[in-house]
Amino acid sequence: MAGNRLGELLVREKLINLQQLRQAQDEQKKTGQNLGYALAKLGYINDDAITNFLSNQYRLPAVNLDEYEIDGDVIKLVNKDVCIKHGIVPVSRSGSSLIVAMSDPTNLHAIDDIKFLTGYNVEPVVASETAIQAAIDRYYNAGPSYEEVLEDFQLEDDEIDFSAEDDDVNTLELEKASEDAPVVRLVNVLLLNAIKKGVSDIHVEPYEKRLRVRYRIDGVLQEEMSPPIKLKNALVSRLKIMSQLDIAERRLPQDGRIKLKLGKGREMDFRVSVLPTMWGEKVVLRLLDKGNLQLDMAKLGFDPKPLADFKWAIAQPWGMVLVTGPTGSGKTTTLYSALSDLNKPGVNISTAEDPVEYNLHGINQVQMHEEIGLNFAAALRSFLRQDPDVIMVGEIRDFETAEIAVKAALTGHMVLSTLHTNDAPATISRLLNMGVEPFLITASVNLVLAQRLARRVCADCKEPSPVDEKVLADLGCTPEQIASAKPMRGAGCSACNNSGYRGRIALYEVMRFTDDLKELVLQGASTAELKMAAIKGGMATLRASGIAKVLDGMTTPEEVARVTMAD
Repeated sequence: MAGNRLGELLVREKLINLQQLRQAQDEQKKTGQNLGYALAKLGYINDDAITNFLSNQYRLPAVNLDEYEIDGDVIKLVNKDVCIKHGIVPVSRSGSSLIVAMSDPTNLHAIDDIKFLTGYNVEPVVASETAIQAAIDRYYNAGPSYEEVLEDFQLEDDEIDFSAEDDDVNTLELEKASEDAPVVRLVNVLLLNAIKKGVSDIHVEPYEKRLRVRYRIDGVLQEEMSPPIKLKNALVSRLKIMSQLDIAERRLPQDGRIKLKLGKGREMDFRVSVLPTMWGEKVVLRLLDKGNLQLDMAKLGFDPKPLADFKWAIAQPWGMVLVTGPTGSGKTTTLYSALSDLNKPGVNISTAEDPVEYNLHGINQVQMHEEIGLNFAAALRSFLRQDPDVIMVGEIRDFETAEIAVKAALTGHMVLSTLHTNDAPATISRLLNMGVEPFLITASVNLVLAQRLARRVCADCKEPSPVDEKVLADLGCTPEQIASAKPMRGAGCSACNNSGYRGRIALYEVMRFTDDLKELVLQGASTAELKMAAIKGGMATLRASGIAKVLDGMTTPEEVARVTMAD
């Protein structure tokens, strides 16, 4: 169905309003995706609701393409270009009839076209544009499997031993081996499969007698494949060539970037890190998908009170807001969300990042280069001569950076930064340990936020879970909470790779720096005392935030226990 027509029908039936339609159309122009995808991404309507609406509108059966396995012979009946042109996908055949999923069954031109090309009578069923696009990607863009690619290497097994000792490897030979068609195809399959599965990191790990590839999906590493050890050097060299790194240097760590164009104007960046280990170079690629960057704070998992506190803190004319958590806990996304809120024509925003993960329009982003002396402290000093309103420092690692950041916060600037600590109260102790004076901390810090990411229960196979009172009590639930608990868990389906989880939700601990807390810091209180005072003042800890998400059926007790500590 043409996007405009679908939008008009949804507005007419009051499933969305006109303002939501316009916002979705703006989003559609930015991403190049269809209108249904834009509406679902903005949270205005979900895919199932669109499908049911279309089914009722046209009085035709609906089909769930995610759960339906389409036979390969049926897929071959209709060319991929025809499917893309008309927004359809063949589902099954019965005698002389071909059942075709369409988002607009009134498109008689498409029906006649398919009838002419296949010789079958066409029987339309209804599916959303997003589901049809996903099915086209799944069945027509599948590409070769690992097994098919690896078969190509059998011919070459005796010709080149890629696993020769590093000192013996000729650089020209290595470059030639890495550009052999099978190696290129294997790397391409690895990268494209990672994009399809929504992977955040790819790990290529060499051991003495084994090469292992793992994907990090929703924060948990899963083994994807184990290519022959002979391919070790060729595989790593191919990744290094794509990242524009030095393939002759195999003793020092290197960092690079790969940019892939995926069509429809969509680009995917891979941040590449190469590290020499005992048995060769380990490569970790982090996937950065700007199209999936979620900058709406309410959708990140913030509850209303912590969100109000956070928005209050970043709206102040000066001061410091600190975000803390381990690597991969979503700190950068939270800071970018804050920056997108502050990013207005009248505000000058500068960021010092290592590395710059996403490019944000209207913000001056600076990439750190330690080797030439451009570190966080040097960048901060320069920012203060650039008439800034808002400054973001990627990380406060040392006293010099902390001192300049504090002084910037005290002289009329809003400073956003991250630290590596376990929870919000411990951040104050970390600043004191760095050498920052207590009176400077109390005068500059507005708010500290700690966060973790927990896997979300899969929406497609979500079902009520029996209440295990002992597990909930061990988690820290009160008897009242246990009595009213309605936990959920995923049964496992094709959408979540039978894991029961799909996507992640953030757990937040937001500590607003009140006068009571400032007084305790000046008195030299311990982290435990600060934590108790913050809880008394209304702060929900990471564990408490996790328990609330369990009781709401968003995640499971096991996930909360995995990512948070008991209070």
